[in-house]
Amino acid sequence: MNLLPLTYLGNVQYFTKLCLSPCVIDVHEHFVKQSYRNRCDILASDGPLSLTVQTVHLSGKGCPMREVRIDYSKRWQHQHWYSIRSAYKNSPYFDYYGGELAPFYERHYDCLLDYDLDLMRLLLRLLGIEATVRLSDSYLSPQEAREAGYVDFRSSLSPKPRLWRPDPAFDPEPYYQVFSERMPFVPNLSVIDLLFCEGPGAKDILLRSVR
Repeated sequence: MNLLPLTYLGNVQYFTKLCLSPCVIDVHEHFVKQSYRNRCDILASDGPLSLTVQTVHLSGKGCPMREVRIDYSKRWQHQHWYSIRSAYKNSPYFDYYGGELAPFYERHYDCLLDYDLDLMRLLLRLLGIEATVRLSDSYLSPQEAREAGYVDFRSSLSPKPRLWRPDPAFDPEPYYQVFSERMPFVPNLSVIDLLFCEGPGAKDILLRSVR
């Protein structure tokens, strides 16, 4: 069974885990800065672009994920939706799915955890994935997770090269991207890249990316 962190608009690798295996989402871990818990990568006209959900300044170390608050003093919602719309407005399925995503850039959530969870549930529905997902009951250390039989992706699903680990179960299947005519395929972006470009075929591409 996979043990996963929460993510903001999780990447293709993340959603392949949700596709095939029962998963536990760790909602009791400590928030990790500069991670996919509040960041995603999309494909803009000049290459990959990172989008970060602003959070209230966290004092000290080890703030539980459940206590992380979203900071609306900066217009990150406007910037994210502008960037998403600009990147994907000419994609084959933006008009079909964009309206489902847009409200998340208008309404306010107090907690990052609730925001991430609701976005994940929306994306699972749009992708047609009936995932067996359970939320954790308590925090498990990496050693405790191994002893309990989990495959622990909480650290290795990371944008930081020093934390990244090879995943022999994941081999990203190339698909059409908006700027395919002038740039090479960019793997493992946020799953919204796959969804807007391939629509109903996105789930099959996720399944073909599993080895």
